[in-house]
Parts: sequence; C-alpha cells; structure tokens
Amino acid sequence: MFYVPDGVPPLITGSLARLERALPQPGEILVRQGGRVEPDDVIARGLRPNPPYVINLARALSLPPTMAARAVVAPIGQPINAGAVLARRRGLPGRRVISPVNGILHAVDPATGYAFIRPEPQQITLTAGIRGVVMEIIDNQRVVIETPAAQLYGICGFGPDCNGVTRLLTFDPDEPITAEMVDAQSIYSVIIGGKGISAAALRKAVEHQVRGIIIGSIAERELRAFFQWAKRIPWKIGSRNWQWAGQTDSPITIVLTEGIGNAPMAAPLFELLANNDRREVFIESNTSLRQPHRRPQIIIPLSRSSTTALEPPRPPLRPGALVRLLDHDHLGQTGRVRNLPPLPYRLPSGVRAAAVEVLLNTGEAIWLPRSCIEVLA
Repeated sequence: MFYVPDGVPPLITGSLARLERALPQPGEILVRQGGRVEPDDVIARGLRPNPPYVINLARALSLPPTMAARAVVAPIGQPINAGAVLARRRGLPGRRVISPVNGILHAVDPATGYAFIRPEPQQITLTAGIRGVVMEIIDNQRVVIETPAAQLYGICGFGPDCNGVTRLLTFDPDEPITAEMVDAQSIYSVIIGGKGISAAALRKAVEHQVRGIIIGSIAERELRAFFQWAKRIPWKIGSRNWQWAGQTDSPITIVLTEGIGNAPMAAPLFELLANNDRREVFIESNTSLRQPHRRPQIIIPLSRSSTTALEPPRPPLRPGALVRLLDHDHLGQTGRVRNLPPLPYRLPSGVRAAAVEVLLNTGEAIWLPRSCIEVLA
C-alpha cells in the first residue's frame, strides 16, 4: 500500500498535537474553551442518525406497487412503534407488514412499492480521548483539544477511535504477536507488536477486551480469517464509490504502520512506541484514500513540562536525510538519501520519474520514485 507524502513526517517526537472530536450533528457541548480535560471526560452529548429502513411492501403483500402503497394503514410523517401494523392486505389470504423499529414513516413510493422508515436517532456521548486543553468549540458540534504529544501516522486502520495505556508485547520490530502473548494483563490496553499478528491472537485480544493494536503489518489471510471475509478483498478498486475496508465494523481498533503483508515495523517508529511503554495513548483510526486523505494518527500525550514545538517539523528531502521506504519490496526499512538528481531519472523499470537514491542499512544502494519514500528526519 503506497502513500504520497504530504510533508508531515510519520514520526513526531514532540510537538503540539491538535485533536478534533466531533459529533455526527450539532448537539450539547459540556466543556468550555480554555478548560482542561482528561481522557474519559464526557465533553459532548448528541444524537446519531440511524440509517433508514427500506421495506418492500409490494413483495411482502404480493401486490402491485400502486396497490401496495394504498395498503399502508400507518400515517405518513407520523411516529410508528416497533411491532405496529405498517400495511395490510385485505381479503383472503390476509397479509400484513409489521414495522421492525421505532421511528417515523417517512415516505411510501407508489412507483416501486417501497416504504421508508426513519428510525429514532441513537443517544451518544463523546469523550475527550486525551488529556489537554480545549482550544476551540465549533458550531456546537466539534471540540478541538491541544496537548504536547509524540505522534505517529500509520498507513491504514480498522475499527473506531480508542484510547488506553500502551503495552509492549515484542522487543523487536521484526517479531510478530502470537496468541500466547495476549493475556489478562492486556485488558483495556493498546498492545504494540512488530511484524504481524495472527487471527488467533486478534480473537484472543477481543476476548481480553484489548482496546487497540499497533503493528507493522498483517498478512491478508490472517485479516480475512479474523473478519471472516469470503472474498480475497472486500472492496472493488476502481468503482466510483470505492472505499477503504477499514469501514468494516471491527470489534477492535487495528493500526498498521507499514501496510498489508509481512513487513516489520520501521525501527524509528517502533523505538518511539517502545520508549513510551505504559503511557496513555489515543488512536484516531480513520483512513481515507479519497479526498480529503486521512491516515490513522497515534497521539501519546507528554508531560506539560516537556519541551515541544508549536508546529510539527517538516524535514526537507535532501542528501543525508533519514527516510522510510514505502515500496512493497522494502516495507519497514529505512535508509539515507545518497543522491537526489534534479532531473527525472530512468528507473530499473525503464520509466523516467522524479527519483532518489537511497543507501540502505545493509549497505545496498537502490533507486526509488520519490513517491515511495517518507522523510523521517
């Protein structure tokens, strides 16, 4: 999985992090600007709309669409309770359609025979997720929190946002997480590993109520086994409405720092996580491959006395810069820029492109497109 860098490095050892917590629609904000918050503080309350229910009355009543529409007995635009009669076919044999949920009968389409019920919205509360200071409240819907923090950006994520305390399970970025490593001590924590995790370990993490997992990569077969996907990939690439599979409902939050496969976590990222073992962490797992592009973000709050920059550094691409490699053959590896030609360079594939020569830790020098590297420092 490739990502075109936007100038912000995937690893920030210390700067002012801004986290925006948002309700699905405007609601009640329970904090004030300038106030301090803790991770579990409730900062807002609101409603989450549920998707509408669509009922095929024509099929259920075995009637043409126009007659099915006339068979509706519930008033349109009015509340309807779950179990109440929505439509009835008179005569023999008599049939009726029951409302599956509490909501409002929004509309009935006589051309298709479909009825649309808008369910009651779900009451939700929003927690801060991290400790920090409320800097901005926007439209009674969004709250911006600032805190000095170390930050990492992953490549892709699954599941909802979460917070917890980090627990390091491996001591090497090339070591995978196995089922034996996940035990009762991992409850409510965010576990950290190196290269990969098995489906058995993922299921055991769910059993022990682990809140999140940060790993370098995961094999597709393990991912399919955990989510019980029948197809090789659960989305169609190229369709106008395609989206990242992270939209799949996941019982646990998973962040991959390198991508799908069997790649180790890049050493600088693993080192930062290992140095912050047993610390509070917040994971914003949202991944978007379409505009606006989003990457999962890992925020580790630092003490208020820590020396942090107001803005994250944006190290330039230059000879000697430390870079992380994003091409499939070198996922999880880092190197130093050795040559940065100003003109397009002919790559081994024969394509001319903006390229960079990278000296790997093994001493090997390779040429890569500039879109296949991220500057770390």
